[in-house]
Amino acid sequence: MKPQTIETASTEPPSGGPRHVAIIMDGNGRWATQRGRPRLFGHHAGAKRVREVVESCPEIGVEYLTIFAFSTENWKRTQVEVAGLMSLFRRYITKETRSLSEFGARVRFIGDRVRLDNKLVKLMTELEAATAHNTRVNLTIALNYGGRDEVARATKRLAQDVATGKLDPADVDEETLPKYLDTYVLPDPDLVIRTSGEARISNFLLWQSAYAEYEFIDTLWPDFTKEEFGRLCASYGVRDRRFGGVKK
Repeated sequence: MKPQTIETASTEPPSGGPRHVAIIMDGNGRWATQRGRPRLFGHHAGAKRVREVVESCPEIGVEYLTIFAFSTENWKRTQVEVAGLMSLFRRYITKETRSLSEFGARVRFIGDRVRLDNKLVKLMTELEAATAHNTRVNLTIALNYGGRDEVARATKRLAQDVATGKLDPADVDEETLPKYLDTYVLPDPDLVIRTSGEARISNFLLWQSAYAEYEFIDTLWPDFTKEEFGRLCASYGVRDRRFGGVKK
């Protein structure tokens, strides 16, 4: 894979709010358990919440939304839960392709597709193609994604280009690696939100979120509303973003 050109992104969105928001959608299982239901019931409820958040992005001024759907570590869960999640992903893509396209969302997937079943990968590819012309909001779904895995895969591709003479080692700097990441066409996230009360980043967008602002909230993902999303984006707008410097 050859390095790609990254879209130019301003340091600060014109509106003062976040241009790119990434969300770690956590708490589905606990939400279901609190209601005496199986964990998969919570995952289904969480999937329904995604549409509301996606559709609220244009009015809030968010151009890019990246959601963490399934991590490289999630394979450690029970076989029943993993199988149920994979079935949910297939149904979600089949059901939502038309509505996402009509809404104007461009959908991309990041993560390693090798371990995913062929039917799911085919649906992912078809959804990307069906929405490729859309510009209203950019929805990126991290599926079988891990930040360390992504950097490792990118480094391997970079090393291959060095070995074949396509890339001079002397030219490698901190601007080089992002061209090999899964997110090469996306601006870095301005704001990362994690629901459910956990205060960790869980191997999500490690390179890209180096200067992102973080919000760790107690709300479980199925209870997360567009109103709360809007409040978090508004609070981002009043933060003092210095990127290591000092404002005069």
